[in-house]
Amino acid sequence: MNPIIIILINIVALLVGAAAGYFFHRYQVDRAAKARQERADDILKAAQTQANMIVKGAQDNATKIIQAAESEIKERRIELNRDTERLEKRRSEVDSRYDKIEQREQNLNRRQSQIDKRYNEAEKLHEDQMKKLEEIAQMTPEEARKDLFAAVEKEARGDMARIIRQIEAEAREEGEKRARKLIADAIQRVASEHVAEVTRAVVTLPSEEMKGRIVGRNGRNIKAFEQAAGVDVIVDDTPDSVTVSCFDSVRREIARRALSKLILDGRIHPAHIEKVIEDETRAVDKIINEAGEQAAYDANVSGIHPEVLRMMGRLKFRTSYGQNQLAHAVEVSKLAGILAAEIGANVELSKMGGFLHDIGKAMDHNQEGTHAGLGAEFCKRYGVNPIVVNAIASHHHEVDQETVEAIIAEAADAISGARPGARREDLEAYIKRIRSLEEMSMSFDGVQQAFAIQAGREVRIIVKPEAIDDLGSTRLARDIAKKIEETMQYPGQIRVTVIRETRATEYAK
Repeated sequence: MNPIIIILINIVALLVGAAAGYFFHRYQVDRAAKARQERADDILKAAQTQANMIVKGAQDNATKIIQAAESEIKERRIELNRDTERLEKRRSEVDSRYDKIEQREQNLNRRQSQIDKRYNEAEKLHEDQMKKLEEIAQMTPEEARKDLFAAVEKEARGDMARIIRQIEAEAREEGEKRARKLIADAIQRVASEHVAEVTRAVVTLPSEEMKGRIVGRNGRNIKAFEQAAGVDVIVDDTPDSVTVSCFDSVRREIARRALSKLILDGRIHPAHIEKVIEDETRAVDKIINEAGEQAAYDANVSGIHPEVLRMMGRLKFRTSYGQNQLAHAVEVSKLAGILAAEIGANVELSKMGGFLHDIGKAMDHNQEGTHAGLGAEFCKRYGVNPIVVNAIASHHHEVDQETVEAIIAEAADAISGARPGARREDLEAYIKRIRSLEEMSMSFDGVQQAFAIQAGREVRIIVKPEAIDDLGSTRLARDIAKKIEETMQYPGQIRVTVIRETRATEYAK
């Protein structure tokens, strides 16, 4: 076959195939478009149906809302009408009340005018009466007022003085009754011995010859002894004795023991003197330690630092008005324990405060400050309870007493020092104290006589009755007692009694 024909046939077949493919594709496309159109119509119909249902539901809801709103508006109108009626009624009532108030105000104004008129008449009448009274009494109102106030003040002062005396008498009677019971009970349960010591010690000699040996050649022995012991040795005309004098009671005791040992030994020269004093210093230190521990055991006080006990042991050689201070500390501790148990305070802290209250007296000759402050600082340094430290610092009112245990320690100290026989003082100091009491009392205005009685425990003051009244007597007693507290040192307490006596004397002829 001719190749050209074959090519033409192939071209025709290709064209027919292409046309057939085109028309088939077109058919597929039209069919798919028709299917999509049908689906779109179905969706549109469904949406239109749903929209119609929504619109219908919305119309129904809108109708219900409109009906409810109309009903509510109707009720509001009814209520508003009621409120309007009530307001109208209230307005009419207010208008009526306003008219009544205006009428009442007019009546009040008329009455006020009448009152003012009568007040003016009364003021004029009062002025006329006051002028007549001034003419009769021959006094101005200010002078009459002053006289009245003076009379009232005098009467009030008298009543006040009587009330003060009555209250003080009742308080004193009740307080003394209870205090007497507690103190008597405490004193009966505590008993201790007191050794009377002074600032010097007397050493007995076997013979007068020993005085020369103690002095030594050119006084070298006595100088060596005084330098090593830190005391003064007095060799005078007193037969068979020498005196060791020193304010430090420990050094005085060491010197007394050393001198007694040297006298017994017979070998008195500077080298041996120093050795004996060293030996006696160690012996006294041991005594001090043992004395402190024994005192704590006797007072039944535990938990105290060894250094504190050692310092307490030094009080074995310290006295106050002839009362041994270590024995005094034990006694105060026992008294404080009894008082604390009676009133419900802390017994252990009260006993420890009473035991340590005078520890500062063992060091006050070496340091500046009061024995209360020094003792409190020393105990605080060694961890003593703060309540006990306050009791030590405040037992002479140098600081405020913060607890009842501090007050108990002060009371026990006063009881121990004031009981009969506990303390003593020499005649010269006693006379000086008695004279100071009387001179101090006489220094106040209005005092006629002053007498110190009861061994200086009481001072009685007789005042001039025309210069001091009853209330002034009470104030004078307090002022004198306060001045005694501020300017004098004394054991226990001093009672101040002011006596005011008025006498009227007349003669029958």
